[in-house]
Amino acid sequence: MADIRIGISGWRYEPWRKVFYPSGLAQHRELEFASRAFRTIEINGSFYSLQTPRSYDAWHRATPTGFVFSVKGPRFITHILRLKNVRKPLANFFASGVLNLREKFGPLLWQFPPSLRYDPKLFETFLALLPRDTSAALKLARSRESRMHGRSCLRIDAERPLRHAVEIRHASFATAEFMAQLRQHEVALVVADTAGKWPYLEDVTSDFMYLRLHGDRELYASGYTEAALDQWVRRIRAWTRGREPADARRVANRSASTQARDVYCYFDNDVKVRAPFDADRLMQKLAVTRTDESFEFPSRRALRNVRPVTPLPPFRWRRPKRRGLRPALQARSRRRR
Repeated sequence: MADIRIGISGWRYEPWRKVFYPSGLAQHRELEFASRAFRTIEINGSFYSLQTPRSYDAWHRATPTGFVFSVKGPRFITHILRLKNVRKPLANFFASGVLNLREKFGPLLWQFPPSLRYDPKLFETFLALLPRDTSAALKLARSRESRMHGRSCLRIDAERPLRHAVEIRHASFATAEFMAQLRQHEVALVVADTAGKWPYLEDVTSDFMYLRLHGDRELYASGYTEAALDQWVRRIRAWTRGREPADARRVANRSASTQARDVYCYFDNDVKVRAPFDADRLMQKLAVTRTDESFEFPSRRALRNVRPVTPLPPFRWRRPKRRGLRPALQARSRRRR
């Protein structure tokens, strides 16, 4: 039977406090609270920097039995190195402690920047490097760089399969060749709703579906109406039953497989605090149970207290500003203004 997991992308957002999170809840207990509401959550911190074995172990302990994390791969690999010469960085990532998630280690998400075009040879090399189970991940982790010594986790409690999903943001990926490549490696194509900003594709390339809902009309900010959520209900039900939506947007032929597919769906429209409430509403429509069935979800009336905010840009990270310029350079910079 297919498994449906609906959750949120990240959990530590200041505007969520006193709206989704109760007043007075300690920040270090926010994951504990959110993981009782949802059966899965994306770890976003791993995208920005390598986390530590201690952090992954703490996250494992803070979440209930039956909960699963999705882990976002490092931007150093996808955005900075742009998939070139990434064997060692991949080894560093798998050595950084992610294996401490144990049975709660769910899919790995690899998000590519909008400027990265499809290069068949480059992607073949990258996809072939991705470990398919925790034993292969451990073997790769052992080839980490020396700087990782003393801050690594090089053990597993059991061999478990690993799933991978890729989120593309350049139109050059919309080819049958790329979909065939993903199917060959059994890697899922992320169905990304980005308010029309980046390609929207629904090709089935693996035995599971990975959905990221960034906003129905406004990227990272707008919520989902009842009608919009009903459309997602229809699509998720089709995928879990081994079918595809009749109006699915594909660039390749329909998948030959008719097996039931697991679905992981994450709401990333966090700017206006809509993500947890939209995720909860979709769970209700699909009759998805919580990890803690006694959990009482906050009232949607709390959304009335949300202060208007300026939507974040598509890239919510920036290169560090240059600090400590020498006085001569500072004076030269002022003269050029």
